[in-house]
Amino acid sequence: MNVEMDSSKFEIHSSKLYLVPTPIGNLGDMTYRAVEVLKSVDVILAEDTRTSRKLLQHYGIETPLESYHMFNEHGRVEALVERLMAGTTMAVVTDAGTPGISDPGFLLTREALKNGVEVECLPGATAMIPAVASSGLPCDRFVFEGFLPHKKGRHTAIGRIATEERTSILYESPYRLVKLLEELSEACGRERQVAVCRELSKLHEEVFRGTLAEAITHFNQKEVKGEIVVVLSGATE
Repeated sequence: MNVEMDSSKFEIHSSKLYLVPTPIGNLGDMTYRAVEVLKSVDVILAEDTRTSRKLLQHYGIETPLESYHMFNEHGRVEALVERLMAGTTMAVVTDAGTPGISDPGFLLTREALKNGVEVECLPGATAMIPAVASSGLPCDRFVFEGFLPHKKGRHTAIGRIATEERTSILYESPYRLVKLLEELSEACGRERQVAVCRELSKLHEEVFRGTLAEAITHFNQKEVKGEIVVVLSGATE
């Protein structure tokens, strides 16, 4: 595929919302344009200001930070959209990865667009793409499930995944990883192929590839830490 590269000078636009991906572990994965956007906007909305402040300090970014997370986004969204419409330029960042992908960002994006505010998402880091690309499982067609519900709807979701013919990508915490693998094994069969990706881009990155039964044994024998992406092969006819 031929791609025409644009090397024009970066320009910020008033009354605009930028969704800015941040590294999932390695600070070197921050893009030049992401740094320029964060330096140029009026305010940065951060999932955790303590985490984001470390990133901003690393890159010499002095833009004011405001807290914007899953517990306050519903209460703040109307006022934020009003500020955008009045000319304020904002960027949304999360602790890691692309805003809106299993993280805050969608609600503000939807309401901004409803009110005629331009929204731009920069390309950048996300855990699911390197996970599925390195899994060794088919990645031409896949479905992203994110975090499964803990209780209501979980059994239904796992049943749907068990019959899905495309590769499935799930996020999980290290504390519930083995439980998820056991539930998938019961629904999909012990021999279904899986890749469990842990701490991607970080010093202790690990990608385990094998059957669900092998994955259960492997992770039962160690203390699991870090961010987890589970890539499950699709069902066969």
